[in-house]
Amino acid sequence: MSLSIRFWGVRGSCPTPGPETALVGGNTSCIEVVAGSTRIALDAGTGLRKLGAHLLAHRRGPVELTVLLSHVHWDHIQGLPFFAPIYVPGTRLVVAGGVTGTPLGDTLRRQMSAPTFPVDWKDVPATREYVEMRDGIPARLGDAEVRTARANHPDAVFAYRVEHGGHSVVYATDTEHYACVDPRLVTLARDADVLVYDAQYLPEEYAGKVGWGHSTYEAGAALARAAGVRKLVLFHHDPSRTDEDVEAIEKRARDVFDDVVAAREGLTIELGESGSIAA
Repeated sequence: MSLSIRFWGVRGSCPTPGPETALVGGNTSCIEVVAGSTRIALDAGTGLRKLGAHLLAHRRGPVELTVLLSHVHWDHIQGLPFFAPIYVPGTRLVVAGGVTGTPLGDTLRRQMSAPTFPVDWKDVPATREYVEMRDGIPARLGDAEVRTARANHPDAVFAYRVEHGGHSVVYATDTEHYACVDPRLVTLARDADVLVYDAQYLPEEYAGKVGWGHSTYEAGAALARAAGVRKLVLFHHDPSRTDEDVEAIEKRARDVFDDVVAAREGLTIELGESGSIAA
């Protein structure tokens, strides 16, 4: 396959374990993208823990992973302390994110230091590198080309487009729509195979959430249509949503966009060399 996508964490704000969320999943944001020989994790929420266990169980050598952070709110970084490969010598971790004025390493160390965590970020044996992504400037991360666009959120957030082998996935979470479709995201998502989009709120809920930095399935569909996207994936489910709630939102979304699915843990999308999309 030219590009593969696997969802390890699909929830927003905080983890939500329990029988009512077992089918969709309760882990926070983490998507694995494999582009050629390069493995990227889009965000490092609690889903990263399960990805780490999977990588260790199936490794044929040292684990190498690039973590591309949309931003550093807790639900997007809280999996890093529990990502088992960082405690294994030989692991190579590249952490990339948009320029905010605060070094990524300093931010990540704050969540892994006394008295809130027993192991200091600077003491883990994995090799760590940091890459600053510049808004609108393409960057090469291994076999993948990555483009960045600033999103609309109370703190600095960045959306990403990952390309390889003529295929592309756009990751736009924790972004709030405007009265018009965000032109920056239209440019980023133009003709993408897959758009993963923040759909935390229902349209009827949104009036009470303006300024909180999240969006709706209707806005996601409008963006997908404007950009000519092939497949829309609804993401960053509100922690209050049960499995049945997410399924109901998915059904509503299909009334406004043909090829749409709600993200669930374990969902895999394969973008083949023939141009096919298999999910």
